[in-house]
Amino acid sequence: MVILHIKKGDGSQFLYETTCQAKLSELIPELIEIYNGRLKIERLNYELEELGKHGITLPPNMQGLTEDQINDLKLHDSWAEKCVPSGGVREVKDPMSKRNGQAPLENMIKMVNRTRSEAMADISKENVTAKRCLTQATIKDALDKLRGAVMIVYPMGLPPHDPIKQEFEDTEDLSGTQASLQVLDNKTGQLWWAGKELLRAKKLEDYIGKNEKTKIVAKLQKKGQGVPSREPVFTEEDKKHMMSYAYKKQEEMKKLETDDDVSYMNSSWADTQSLKRQFQGVRDVKWRP
Repeated sequence: MVILHIKKGDGSQFLYETTCQAKLSELIPELIEIYNGRLKIERLNYELEELGKHGITLPPNMQGLTEDQINDLKLHDSWAEKCVPSGGVREVKDPMSKRNGQAPLENMIKMVNRTRSEAMADISKENVTAKRCLTQATIKDALDKLRGAVMIVYPMGLPPHDPIKQEFEDTEDLSGTQASLQVLDNKTGQLWWAGKELLRAKKLEDYIGKNEKTKIVAKLQKKGQGVPSREPVFTEEDKKHMMSYAYKKQEEMKKLETDDDVSYMNSSWADTQSLKRQFQGVRDVKWRP
């Protein structure tokens, strides 16, 4: 099987297992789906943490307003009465005035946090070092875990304007956010390898050959961003070894420069008159009293 080490920019994302016969018209969209799925889980991880701290999201027309402003405008959050966490609530005011301040109980938060940790471990970049490949099934399982945890805490569901519900239903609006710069379009996203764009009309073997025991580093990016930067000749581990070797050699040279030991002059190989005495036949002459 061919192993693809997928990167975005210089950052590792995940490993993916495929074959040389894979059609790039099918492979590239699948890689982009996995990449976008990882981003979705990371966004959900943040929003679920905030949900555990401060409860559900306020309606858009109430977000960012103080209590006095809400009272003056006679605004009312009807969803706060419908979406009550199981077991009761803890009043924890949101300093950002984005959530309603009715947080779930501690036991519910622990369950959600445990599920968040499991989902993040499933998509962790450390899987690259551990040589574990990522699949669409892994992404789906992680999302199902998170969805199940939310259903346990909020059996009545979340309000339609809550970003967690929107993420689960794929109706999230990321325009104008930093996240929108990261998400790729599976129709126009590109895959690059060795300074070449892998065109969707071809197969993977048209670029890397037919050797199934191959591992390559390929990069995903948006259309129109040009050729991505090439991989460095030396890895970070190689650089560490080279710097360590250079430092040891430098220390050895310093010791030699400061060494004033001349005992080596008593050695036979350091005697400049040894050849002369050899011809005169007086080599190894010993004088005794």
